[in-house]
Amino acid sequence: MKTCVLIPSYNEESTISNIVKKIRNIGLDVIVVDDGSTDNTGKIASESGALVIRNTKNMGKGASLKEGFDLVLRTTTFDAVIIMDGDGQHSTADIQKFIEHAEDCGDDIIVGNRMEYVKNMPPLRLFTNRLMSLFLSFMCKQRIPDTQCGFRLIRRSVIEKLNLKTNKYDLESEILIKASKEKFKITSIPVKTIYRNESSGINPVKDSFRFIALIVRTYIGR
Repeated sequence: MKTCVLIPSYNEESTISNIVKKIRNIGLDVIVVDDGSTDNTGKIASESGALVIRNTKNMGKGASLKEGFDLVLRTTTFDAVIIMDGDGQHSTADIQKFIEHAEDCGDDIIVGNRMEYVKNMPPLRLFTNRLMSLFLSFMCKQRIPDTQCGFRLIRRSVIEKLNLKTNKYDLESEILIKASKEKFKITSIPVKTIYRNESSGINPVKDSFRFIALIVRTYIGR
């Protein structure tokens, strides 16, 4: 199974080189979407071996993912894409686990599950993740222990089928909801997350409203 890694990034110059080089060392192509960074994220990623898409302004994680998906669909070589963050929270050592699981089980979407390693997860994030995961699992009619984890593998056939609309963090939930409606199988594998002193890019108020709006649109079929 030919797989590439897609990394949406914003001001990640301190971490992006190490991530890209580690992925290239295991033989995978890397696509970095530099989402209007004000530092040297794009330049460093390119020098480290990634194919870089540069946004002139910050468009949001969802918009960056869709740009990466469009690039994947314009090629004929990739059967699946692995999405991971550019801030170093996701371990490149887990990448092979996604690929092996996909090859062994044939699942359409494989989502990382951080809930087995929650010791260092901020309490508010842990509570929010568990609540959202329960709700989305109910909506999707599939058990997804960590729906908010951005570390995931998605097969090309899923990307081709979904008509994605959102542009921020809610795109990750939109993918799961719409994939479930199309009867794609979603499973999870345990992954470790490396927490440092970085601040989350998620705005609890704005992103909660975006999520509610996504649910409303989903139920009325738009």
